[in-house]
Parts: sequence; C-alpha cells; structure tokens
Amino acid sequence: MIRAKISALGCYTPPRILSNSDLERMVETSDAWIRERTGILERHIVDKGVATSDLAVEAAKCALAQRGLSPTDIEVIIVATVTPDTFFPSTACLLQDKLGARGAWGFDLSAACSGFIYALTAGSQLIASGAHKRVLVVGADVMSSIINYEDRATCVIFGDGAGAVVLEPVSDSDDSMGLLDFMNEIDGSGAPYLQMPAGGSRLPSSVETVRSKLHYVHQDGPQVFKFAVRKMYDVCEAILKRNSLTAADLDVFIPHQANRRIIEATAERLGMNPDKVMINIDHYGNTTAATIPLATADAIRQGKLRKGSLALYAAAGAGYTVGAALVRWAY
Repeated sequence: MIRAKISALGCYTPPRILSNSDLERMVETSDAWIRERTGILERHIVDKGVATSDLAVEAAKCALAQRGLSPTDIEVIIVATVTPDTFFPSTACLLQDKLGARGAWGFDLSAACSGFIYALTAGSQLIASGAHKRVLVVGADVMSSIINYEDRATCVIFGDGAGAVVLEPVSDSDDSMGLLDFMNEIDGSGAPYLQMPAGGSRLPSSVETVRSKLHYVHQDGPQVFKFAVRKMYDVCEAILKRNSLTAADLDVFIPHQANRRIIEATAERLGMNPDKVMINIDHYGNTTAATIPLATADAIRQGKLRKGSLALYAAAGAGYTVGAALVRWAY
C-alpha cells in the first residue's frame, strides 16, 4: 500500500469577529460564563451571503499556493462539512468550479466535528490504492448559518472557518512520513443529543419547522460532554496501543476544538504534557470540520509541529462520530 502524506496546508477565517462582549449584548450570558465553560474568547463569523464554498476556496488556494500547484493538478476534492451551500449540488462541485480544478471529481462528507479526520482517511485511501496522486481534503463550515443566537447554550460555542490540505504519496526518501494509521467509529444512538432536527426527509422544511426553530443546532450539552471526554480518550488510547506507542512518544496532540475542558480532560487522562497539547479554541470557537486544520496551522506557527514531528489528531462529534489519526509531519 502507498502511504499518503500532507504536503500542503491552507486555512481561512472570515475577518469579522464576534467577541464574548458582543454576545453579552445579544443573549443572556457573560464573558466570564463563556470563558469558564468553553475557553472561548472570540470567534470568526461570515458576513451575510458568504457560504461554505467561499471559505473553502480561499483555504484551498492557500494550500495550492504553498505547494506550487495548479488547480488542474488536483484529481479529487473531498469537502467535510455539515453546512453545505445547498443539499445538492455538493459543495465539492461548487469548489471544483470556483477553483478551476478541471478534471477533478469529488464529494461532500458529513461527519460533523470528526469530518476532517474522516475526509483525511478517505483521501489517504484513494492514494493508498494507487488510484490517485493528488487529493484536496477540505474541512469547512459556516456554523453561524445554523445557530440560533437566542440560544445561549449553542450560540457562544460555534464559529466559521475553513482548512484545506493536499494529500500526495510519500516518496522513497520520506517513506517514514505521512498518515501512519487511523481509527474511526460511529454510534448512532447519540443522534438525539446533537442534531439539526428539520430540513431533511424526516422533517421537511415547513412553516411549522421554521416557527419551531428546528433548522438550528440543538444540543444536550452534558450528554455530549460526557461522550466526548470518554470516547476521545478511548480512541486515542486504542490507536497508540495498536502502534506500540504512548503519549510520551507524541510531539503534539491536536484535538478537535469543541471545548477547552474536554481537551484538557482528554489530555490529562492520556498523560500528555500540557505543552504538547494544541489549544486555539479561544480565538476561533468550534468551527466543526475546520478546527483540526486551523489548529494544525497554529501548531506550525508556534513551533509545536515541524518536519518529522509525530502528531495525534482526535475528534468526536454529532452522530455520534469518533476519529483519530497518527501523522508523521512531512514538511
């Protein structure tokens, strides 16, 4: 099997900032309450009319420029998102057109907060099979489009953003690099605890679903918190054990940025050195499929991630979905 590596990374967040102070004026909450429970100080929010594909194309352009590639060099586009521009056509189709990636095929992948890891897994296997040599994997969400800003339990958490990576085969000279292993699972019994109830075939859009605000994110916070802490640890421990590794072998732990307390609880159970744990939720909030690429970019900027570093990605999200990936950074 051919191993895939991440050869380039690009990220984009919209310039508009929604701070905790702004939210204090919109809903019954406080900066102190938000900081204590989530660790978030601010988040990026799109202007009206800006969609997921608009963020995705900016992130993709950055990744291609970093690698010196043309859009026509890309063979496959996988977009992880729960906020597609439309149900159909896919956001991957729209991104392909905006980029000018002629000849590429692709699809959207819905796995909520685990979306980037799932898309990374799928893209790497297209390369591992020998079918393709360059895959663009994008995690992008405009969560503000499905958030009820009268619901303080959810509106303080989410932000908008996008991250894109280029996947290519490792060469003979760097065959120790790339995606070393992955582990994913789902548990559909968790569906009621984090969902957007209406808009699909179960509850098609109607006057009543709009009036009842069923097109927004609905979350049972305590249930999601308990699941995330338990399963993020479980999947991390399992993938490390399968590769005869411990937390001490890692150079950096890059988890999904859902909640600072979830990240810290997971890292503590793993026995991670806090200096090796990447946390940037304070400035972005939970951008769903974009959190891991955004955190990866900040890990590079902070010197936590460099060529040869061993990184562990982990996420848990609506569905429930769970995922982890071991990556030896290639550049």
